[in-house]
Amino acid sequence: MRPRRQCDRLRRVSRQTIAYFSMEIAIGDEIPTFSGGLGVLAGDFLRAASDQGLPAVGVTLVYHQGFFRQEIDEAGRQVELPVRWEPSDHLERLDARVKVTVAGRTVVVGVWRRVLTGIGGSAVPVYFLDTRLPENDPIDRAISDRLYPGVPVERLSQEAVLGLAGPAMLREIGHGDIAAYHLNEGHASLVPVALLSEQLDGRVADASRGEVEAVRDRCVFTTHTPVPAGHDRFSPEVTAEVLGKELAGGLARIGCLDEGFLNMTILGMFFSGFINGVAQRHGEVSRAMFPQYRIEAITNGVHVPTWAAPSTARLFDRHLPGWHRENTMLRYAGGIPLEEIRATHAEAKQTLIDEVTGRWGVALDPEVLTIGVARRATPYKRNDLLLSRPDRLRALVDRVGPLQVVYSGKAHPLDEPGKALIERVNAAARALAGTVTVVYLENYGMDLAALLVAGVDIWLNNPVAPHEASGTSGMKAALNGVPSLSVLDGWWIEGHIEGITGWAIGSDLGAGADLPIGDPEVDGADGAELYRVLEQVVAPLFYGHPDEFAAVRRSAIALNGSFFTTQRMVAEYAARAYRRALHPDE
Repeated sequence: MRPRRQCDRLRRVSRQTIAYFSMEIAIGDEIPTFSGGLGVLAGDFLRAASDQGLPAVGVTLVYHQGFFRQEIDEAGRQVELPVRWEPSDHLERLDARVKVTVAGRTVVVGVWRRVLTGIGGSAVPVYFLDTRLPENDPIDRAISDRLYPGVPVERLSQEAVLGLAGPAMLREIGHGDIAAYHLNEGHASLVPVALLSEQLDGRVADASRGEVEAVRDRCVFTTHTPVPAGHDRFSPEVTAEVLGKELAGGLARIGCLDEGFLNMTILGMFFSGFINGVAQRHGEVSRAMFPQYRIEAITNGVHVPTWAAPSTARLFDRHLPGWHRENTMLRYAGGIPLEEIRATHAEAKQTLIDEVTGRWGVALDPEVLTIGVARRATPYKRNDLLLSRPDRLRALVDRVGPLQVVYSGKAHPLDEPGKALIERVNAAARALAGTVTVVYLENYGMDLAALLVAGVDIWLNNPVAPHEASGTSGMKAALNGVPSLSVLDGWWIEGHIEGITGWAIGSDLGAGADLPIGDPEVDGADGAELYRVLEQVVAPLFYGHPDEFAAVRRSAIALNGSFFTTQRMVAEYAARAYRRALHPDE
């Protein structure tokens, strides 16, 4: 009977639904259709929407070959291997089909479904578009094979399937009354183009201001990228090849191209009535990058039931009943005895240690200060900053006590500097052997992230400011009583209370800062400050004042874990971004 109840519930919420489009949506490691933070945030958003009964659907692609499976070879280099999985093992194939024109060819698009059931029983379906169908040419079957291909024509073809076929697929399935289309990053920015084209029978060039405004009333755009190079931008030739000369010309005619180029961020902003960044600082940075648009900010959050470790969840069950339904209950974690805070973390730390020993053969010491550095490997994140001066790190250990560092994170296959960063980390690990234990854990995903954010003692994040949009991994750590040691950027500007929720590396440089990436002077200054805080503040507190360190853990939960949640975030979107669409008469 359960499937029928789910379908009935979906039909009841089909009116005034929020359609959430994202190039990647993370359900779990068993469905490898995501690469990192953007997809995990999307999955957390939809889980929270389901918990709160917000009528929503998710739309993404299925990616038969996933992103890639990462291995680290004996030289410390990243090796990319294909992911092998069967969608039919985890998703429900639907009979629905729609057609879209890509590169002058008719492409048939199918769909899979996974239903997320919330705490209160509400259901949010996630739809995975699929072009690997026998009706399609081999080149078109491959559109939904790999996440984020490097060839521009292939990448725009994927974005065309998501944006142009996605709205039609929702109607085909039965979601006929979408109140708002939420574009999660520029990859989804062809959605409003599809809506406009449907209004005008394909004659986008004929669109009036009123018709464009009607589309804007229904679209919300979220940007996650404060780095100009991170915004997809396609040449006029690629745009015309993939979308066709008529549609490309129509977009130029109504003024939504960027000097003739198809900039997906500008396209999404042009067609959206509400635009937001994903942290308060990121909103400031985005307004400076795109001054022609009104850009607000809704700070990201994390889905508390997903990211609370088993030991953390049991602690909350004992002291904060109802925390699953009301995440703000975590605000009262300040009353939890410190000895229980310590015991809870010790259990999570031992779970991580057992996993590292079992899978990677590296023995970590539960009594040693353990730092976690796990995120995408790309130059601006400077994952290797802690290891950049081995002699200084050895001296630090001699003075204040032993240190362990646990690394993880993938580099995009085409990001050679990112892959070089991984190689440098592993080279430094070999050089520090015997003094500092450093381990690089392969194939970072949701399961490994959950172990890390709960099991390490400190969560380290040291990007070049102001290039961090948000940084939700630190929120997950805080939820589990793991304080951050971080550059003041992204969410940490809002969550940081020095010595209470964690520690800052340097000072707040402001939204106008534009530090160069890879500058030895900048990296040297930040590295020196990182070593200073570790040596003079963090390590002495960890080894010499365990109750005070546990108090920081507790405050991280009470002050950060209670606020930086997707429950709060989704409520903000409903009240601010979707209000006009959901309540047009107000």
